[in-house]
Amino acid sequence: MTNDSHTSAKKTKSPFLWILLAVPYVALCFPQLYARATPVLLGFPFFYWYQFAWVVLTSILLGVVYRALKD
Repeated sequence: MTNDSHTSAKKTKSPFLWILLAVPYVALCFPQLYARATPVLLGFPFFYWYQFAWVVLTSILLGVVYRALKD
């Protein structure tokens, strides 16, 4: 009986976790929104540092989702 309640708890977490995984995809899906040179960060145009920032953010989001599903 406790196993069913544990399974249902995972099911309630899943949609939110799927949304977290979709955020980087949506953020990078439309390059026309971030294909510009300004603002510059440490000499890098926005186009490059925006994408690199999403590499780091995606790693963090994957870690969060992994830990949530691991339990």
